Amino acid sequence: MPPLVEVRNVSKVFGGGLFRPATTVALRDFSMAIEDNPPVITAVVGESGSGKTTLARMLVGFASPTKGSILFGGKDLRQLSSIERRRFRKDVQMILQDPFDVFNPFYKVDEVLQTPVAKFGLARGDSETSALIEEALRAVGLRPEETLGRYPHQLSGGQRQRVMVARALLVRPRLIVADEPVSMVDASLRATILESIRRLNLDFGISVIYITHDLTTAFQIGDNMIVLYRGTVAEAGETLRIIQQPQHPYTRLLLSSVPLPDPEQHWQRVPPAAVGALGPRGREGGCQFADRCPLAMAVCLDEVPPLFRTGPRQAVACHLFADHPQLPAVQLGDVLTADARPVP
Repeated sequence: MPPLVEVRNVSKVFGGGLFRPATTVALRDFSMAIEDNPPVITAVVGESGSGKTTLARMLVGFASPTKGSILFGGKDLRQLSSIERRRFRKDVQMILQDPFDVFNPFYKVDEVLQTPVAKFGLARGDSETSALIEEALRAVGLRPEETLGRYPHQLSGGQRQRVMVARALLVRPRLIVADEPVSMVDASLRATILESIRRLNLDFGISVIYITHDLTTAFQIGDNMIVLYRGTVAEAGETLRIIQQPQHPYTRLLLSSVPLPDPEQHWQRVPPAAVGALGPRGREGGCQFADRCPLAMAVCLDEVPPLFRTGPRQAVACHLFADHPQLPAVQLGDVLTADARPVP
């Protein structure tokens, strides 16, 4: 049986046209598969410019790859029939970073919840529609009587984002792509939203792709983790293993930037060469991280490192691990675990 959604050797290049001759490679030969069962949460982590949002937009069909294919049920998204595309729109939902991108400020929040019910024919009559919406709101920790009948500006940022989670839940999708869903809400509300997303996974059997630049929330919610750097996979595997035993120099750099909850402890210092700004374009050859890596070798400048399997549930694209067996990119799913973790 084919995966629910598969990304196969996908690259995305921007520019190169008459008015924008320069090109920017947002994603390079990226592959991953999202199985329908068991449902898991995969965190995709990286700094700004690493290709996270580009990946998210292609997963839900908002953008098409320059090279490679995005498959739904084994069929290229560009070849889906109208009936298959409708099924795809129902089964794969997205939660955006800024809920204001979805809300119409002139309509009450009821509108954004009623629309998917009507579009996909989920209820018969107003009373059944109301029951579905109220059930979805309660599932994400909102009281219908305090949410419905209000305009977007009358809700807090956390409430608006949870309405978006409820909207995705309404259609009972098989996959939710959440693009930085907690980056625009207060820290006090992040745990609530993350718990709502985790409950969708545990209680409703929905797989989640959680896009973030924040390793802390990725650790809280993710079963698996994929670390992206300039559109390439730096490291991938079980979240706990990557956090406790990071192997790629870039993953170590990301972890060193997380402050410790002790005022007497200072952040780990990293070599100046490793903290330079992420430029708009990566290297034409060799490792994308070579210019910033304190451990770079001559081979890093010339040869693109493949994925090396360093454990049952961990792989790293780094020449430092050349003595380990190679893992073809299309087999990345082999190191991603399906083990469920308790809600933090």
